[in-house]
Amino acid sequence: MTTSKKKFEVWTLMSIALLALFLLFLVYPLLGLLKQSVFNSEGVFSLENFERFFTYVDGYYLKPIGNSMKVTVCTTVISLLLGIPIAYFYSFYKLKGAKLLFVLSVLCSMSAPFIGAYSWILLMGRNGVITNFLEAMLLVFIYMNGAFKNIDNTLMEASANMGCTGVRRLFKVVLALSMPTILAAALMVFMQAFADFGTPMVMGEGFPTFPVMIYNAYLGEGGVDRNFAASLAVIAVLITAVIFFLQKWGTSKFKFSMNALHPVEKKECRGISGFLMHAYCYILVAVAFLPQLYIIYLSFCNYKGAIRQEGYGIENYRQAAGKLLGRSIQNTALMGILALAIIVVVAVLIAYLVVRRSSVLNNAIDTISMLPYIMPGAVVGLGLLLAFDSEPLALTGTFTIMVISFVIRRLPYTIRSATATLMQISISIEEAAISLGASKLKTFIQITIPMMGNGILSGAILSWVAIVTEMSSSIILYSNRSITLTMSTYLAILRGNDGMAAAFATVLTVVTTISLLLYLKISKSEDLKL
Repeated sequence: MTTSKKKFEVWTLMSIALLALFLLFLVYPLLGLLKQSVFNSEGVFSLENFERFFTYVDGYYLKPIGNSMKVTVCTTVISLLLGIPIAYFYSFYKLKGAKLLFVLSVLCSMSAPFIGAYSWILLMGRNGVITNFLEAMLLVFIYMNGAFKNIDNTLMEASANMGCTGVRRLFKVVLALSMPTILAAALMVFMQAFADFGTPMVMGEGFPTFPVMIYNAYLGEGGVDRNFAASLAVIAVLITAVIFFLQKWGTSKFKFSMNALHPVEKKECRGISGFLMHAYCYILVAVAFLPQLYIIYLSFCNYKGAIRQEGYGIENYRQAAGKLLGRSIQNTALMGILALAIIVVVAVLIAYLVVRRSSVLNNAIDTISMLPYIMPGAVVGLGLLLAFDSEPLALTGTFTIMVISFVIRRLPYTIRSATATLMQISISIEEAAISLGASKLKTFIQITIPMMGNGILSGAILSWVAIVTEMSSSIILYSNRSITLTMSTYLAILRGNDGMAAAFATVLTVVTTISLLLYLKISKSEDLKL
């Protein structure tokens, strides 16, 4: 009885400790933002910041949010229209070079968006929509591939027996069964496009967006206005929260369970239809991958500032080495590894507490941990900056605050992946180990965690790639001491040093590529389990 009580207290203390950490590093900064937004510069309670946003002459502040919504909705719709067909062809037909197609798609969708934007500027001028929807389209492909693989082949056969085939079956059966994933993919694309800072900052001359407006309100040329920046951050959270709850409501209308006991058998694709399928898939992926190749090519071209010279060499890399390349790589690696280690430990604990020890407290922790999923990175960065820029916990510009922002921003990926995996593991396996004399803690460490391995690994690789390409919160929090590869690339672009920017971007692309290839080799899988 005493032992049981002790073990109960250990897990309860674990829950309390996790809740305390989230309250300190997530809830407290958000409440600080809210407080800052409803006070004026004299420290008097006022709603003048919100009034200024909605009533300023000619809708000056409303325009950026309209621009963000236009680009975001356009990106989301086009991504779904292009991404779903490529996922359908990949999942239901035997495409030649399918694994290469998948790997290239993952590399494109997980790269830093502003690097693709920068490449398109150099290739063909400023067209941010192209960059956004190509990367988002491949993200939809990765999501939908997993959903299509969960469709039971007997349902496909049954629909065929009832005369429902071809395009009609695609809409009536396949897409209907995949609707929860379609809505989840749409939400992911919407959130990423709405929160994207780098692409509009690099390309959006004369086309201001909401994340850029938040940044400019705090650090722009017009001067620092913390209160107004905080009010913009609050509005951004409200907008994304509304979209999130609309997605949840839509998903609830398609609530059902399905197990693919008989996975869909891929068909041969021959003739003109097979040619068109291959052409569609490979042309889209090739166009999306072109910026990565072009940046690598440019990194070996000779440059003088923004002017390209004749000849090739490694001068850009020499210049980058003299401009914090070593420190950027070291910081990216150290901060990324430390943040990822924390993410994995916390995600596993939260998944176990939610699935195996469900309670009001643990469910509250799970809900709070998912808040960053619906918040632009600029909001997280600004919240942390305002909360920890003075004693007793002054962290502004430090290595520590960067790691904290990485953990907060990217923890939801691994939590969701670990939780989904644990829910599929029968508790009877753990009960059997306990009945044979193993303690609950030993069972958790030696039985439960190894069985969660694939889910943890999938979430971890998504978190890792997102960490090394993170920009929207880093732009607010970084310093010369804590600069990362992403920030070094962005700064080189701003300074007009195209050759050095290409060198930084190439190193970042290589880091991302190696990470994904290692994941695919270790997991022995051609998919990311999202």
